Amino acid sequence: MKKYTIIFVLTALALVSCEQFREANDAENIAPISVSVKLRLEMENLTLVEDLLVKFDNYNEGLHLEKGFRSENVQVDGIVPGIYTISVSGVATDREGGEYYLNGNLVNRALFDNGTSLELPLKGLKISPLVFKEIYYAGSRTPLNAAYFRDQFYEIYNNSAETQYLDGIYFANLTPGKATTSLPLWPEEDGDDYVYAERVWKFPGNGKEYPLASGESCVIAQFAANHKLQQYNPDSPVDCSSSEFEFNMNNPNFPDQPATDMVHVFYNGKSEIGRIPQYLTSVFGGAYVLFKVAEGDTWDPVNDLSMKTTDLRKPNSKNFYAKIPVRYVLDAVEAIDNESMVNAKRIPAVLDAGLTYVGATYCGLGVARKPSMNENGEFLRRENGALIFQDSNNSTDDFEKKVVPELRRYGTGMPSWNHSK
Repeated sequence: MKKYTIIFVLTALALVSCEQFREANDAENIAPISVSVKLRLEMENLTLVEDLLVKFDNYNEGLHLEKGFRSENVQVDGIVPGIYTISVSGVATDREGGEYYLNGNLVNRALFDNGTSLELPLKGLKISPLVFKEIYYAGSRTPLNAAYFRDQFYEIYNNSAETQYLDGIYFANLTPGKATTSLPLWPEEDGDDYVYAERVWKFPGNGKEYPLASGESCVIAQFAANHKLQQYNPDSPVDCSSSEFEFNMNNPNFPDQPATDMVHVFYNGKSEIGRIPQYLTSVFGGAYVLFKVAEGDTWDPVNDLSMKTTDLRKPNSKNFYAKIPVRYVLDAVEAIDNESMVNAKRIPAVLDAGLTYVGATYCGLGVARKPSMNENGEFLRRENGALIFQDSNNSTDDFEKKVVPELRRYGTGMPSWNHSK
């Protein structure tokens, strides 16, 4: 693999940069500092880097500094001393014209000395046509204030100009299910090449059964029913009866619905669904990926021992997790309890440099991807009228938080093969 190493030293470039501090509190009384960042970029066949953005975020003090640049040299001055998450993002193209999002970050770094130097790895992920458009994971409360989580759903959108086929695309939630600073220990030889799944599902189909046209979305529901019905939860915010797919776990209390069943692939080293007849992702916020096995590859985490592992911190553990190559991932979103858990990320920055949250459980709220807008505040659309949604591989920027969940928000299209048509 040909490697290109690009070093960006933060020096002055007034014509191509912009800086802004927001909510600076009493920062004017503190002497600002300058910080040098060394970025390492290693990508195969990468020939161009453009539209880079460096961000310094001090969440505790509400300080946010960002600066855009298109050169190998950029100056960032006026950083108020404190604890920061530093991130860099941008766009790259390869020799074949393929586009990549570049992302890298350093979490909770103490910046107090003027002239501090940092080294930040920068990786690239090819831009995906399929993205998570809306995720509702927090659950709701019943009229008697009981916890209800059967109304979880995940909406997938075709953000490209071409028809995409869902057949054989995988969906997984990663471990740990809930964000924690006590992260698992993975095999050293894995490096940063994998993410690790608790449970994996797959869209059914033989290759061309489930087309998703540009501007259309599909919904995968935990339970594809109208949750507002009296026998479920009249206070639920959603009716999932029009969902295209369902995570059916053969629970007699929540019978199979007309939606097509997702294919179960992996749980704890096996293909069986396990003893508990429910697929519940964390109501505190999970980490989710869509991925596609590369052409010519065989990926079998059940029978291939090299594609599953245990948490090496627990040498006697019998809990297995599926290893998903980062290069397979189409889209990834990480949700956490709240902003205070920023140092508990499970997903590498190349997949999701940020995070999103609703801040509570059983609150009936979710997160929704933002439409891209032009300088006049108008939604960007393709020639066919399809909305283009923001996708910078940074969920902090790309998602609106704490929204009342809504299937096919903004009127995105429903595929022709939906059972309710």
